[in-house]
Amino acid sequence: MDGAGRLAQRLRPQADLKAAAIGAAVLLREYLGFRRAARKPTKRPMIDRVPPPRVVAWIERSVPRRAGLTATVMLLLGATGYGIVKGGHFDDFATAVSNTRNALANSAGFRITTVAINGRKQLSQDEVLAIGGVNGRSSLLFLDAAAVRDQLKANPWIADATVIKYYPGALQIDIVERSAFALWQQNGKLSVIAEDGAVLEPYLTRRFVSLPLVVGKGAETHARDFLALLARYPQVSAVTWAAIYVGERRWNLRTRDGLDIRLPENDVGNALATLSRLDTEDHLFSRDIVAIDMRLSDRLTVQLSDDAAKAREDQIKKTLKKKPGDAA
Repeated sequence: MDGAGRLAQRLRPQADLKAAAIGAAVLLREYLGFRRAARKPTKRPMIDRVPPPRVVAWIERSVPRRAGLTATVMLLLGATGYGIVKGGHFDDFATAVSNTRNALANSAGFRITTVAINGRKQLSQDEVLAIGGVNGRSSLLFLDAAAVRDQLKANPWIADATVIKYYPGALQIDIVERSAFALWQQNGKLSVIAEDGAVLEPYLTRRFVSLPLVVGKGAETHARDFLALLARYPQVSAVTWAAIYVGERRWNLRTRDGLDIRLPENDVGNALATLSRLDTEDHLFSRDIVAIDMRLSDRLTVQLSDDAAKAREDQIKKTLKKKPGDAA
């Protein structure tokens, strides 16, 4: 018994070590097997796909990736733009975009803080800026100097303009103004015109009341030459109220007393000289007449007023009734 017991005691540790080694080997094999299974990619189940039509297959091969997304974005942008234009909101949209970018530029230090305008006489500084489209929201960075110049030149009062930007916030505008030259009446409308015939503005205020008056189609473009000729004869010019262009070929004069003077088509200077001489010698413009016709080169016809004509007729009758021996 003792021998058997001692033998059992000697064999038990060896059995325990062997069992432990076997268990460790099993655990290691299971652990390594799990890691390999985790690393091995899972095969996706195969899905049978019906081959697409040739056109679709060609598009899939030829069209770049994300082209569909790009096309969708472009379609949305196009639809938005079409809606803005069709709905009449383009100007509002453009104004909003312009105001936004100007606000960003102003915050970055490009606000217009100094404005110098040279050459203005009739227009105020605010009027010049408004004509050029420059306002308190404008920034020097995004100000289009060429566009401002074009807008200024489009105004009839401004013959020429120069726009210069000085960064970061100074703007200089030099303009050449037209001068009010005469009043022009056409189809019942009265306008202020420049020397070259450009219509500056409707006649609304009395500040231009002292300007000479020309009337008729074409009078605005021929007024400069005719009024310059008329000014050479101050005796006639002083009594003239209006110059009327007749048939786009000749002039009539209307005096302040209502006398109509019909000038010839040619040799107008000689006719004006004749009028000056007759007024000096015979006080022509003070007589009781209503019209003078000078259209014929070899004669001058005078039309008396009704009262003057009746008085002349009575005088002729009295003269005819007198007998040859009667005293005058």
